[in-house]
Amino acid sequence: MPENLIVTKHDGFIATVQLNRPKVLNALNLQLMVELVEALEMLDSDPDVRCIVIHGSERVFAAGADITEMAEASAIDMLMRDQFTRWDRIRRVKTPLIAAVSGVALGGGCELTMICDMIVASETARFGQPEINIGVMPGAGGTQRLTRAVGKALAMEMVLTGRMVTAVEAHAAGLINRVVPVEFYLEAAMKLAREVAARPPIASRLAKESVLKSFDTTINDGLEFERKNFYLLFATDDMKEGMAAFLQKRRAEWKGK
Repeated sequence: MPENLIVTKHDGFIATVQLNRPKVLNALNLQLMVELVEALEMLDSDPDVRCIVIHGSERVFAAGADITEMAEASAIDMLMRDQFTRWDRIRRVKTPLIAAVSGVALGGGCELTMICDMIVASETARFGQPEINIGVMPGAGGTQRLTRAVGKALAMEMVLTGRMVTAVEAHAAGLINRVVPVEFYLEAAMKLAREVAARPPIASRLAKESVLKSFDTTINDGLEFERKNFYLLFATDDMKEGMAAFLQKRRAEWKGK
């Protein structure tokens, strides 16, 4: 069992993964990241899980990386540690991921929310990349995903000054999906997860894959990739069920086949 996470499966094809290092504001140390990757990959291979919600507590999502593990490290130490390969493994998770954020999501915490597919935030949420204040810069995707989400101007300001943005600012900039009262943030994320999980799981996975592809390819290659995934879904039982249910004016029953 993981020491730094609480992993729970819920009715309706939903799972939650709670970051659980409250004494250090859920700082993302190496052990937590190992446990997180293993938990997500385990859930990703479970046919009874169609959407995963990652969250912290009402007080904090994650305050960043655990600086105690890096303060004395050399460049070679960091190179050999190769800690960012774990982030690549999270990016390869096919099951849709939703971040439920309350309180601060800073540094690696902000990067973890951005590697998820959608973000639901409480009114108390704050997002930031303050690495510049300790002499470094984002290293787990912050300069890339943040810029793609909010544009160059705001990303530059956040990365070069370390300024945090509020949930309202983040929503207006396109970083997050919605802002809700703090007492409902996890409930709202779970509601969104149930909506995703109610859809055909193979189609959801291929649709997620196609959207992500748009960030690292040309429009022509992306369109070709999308088209192939579209055609591939015509080999599934769910496609036949979905179209039959539509024509027969009934609710579809997805089997994930």
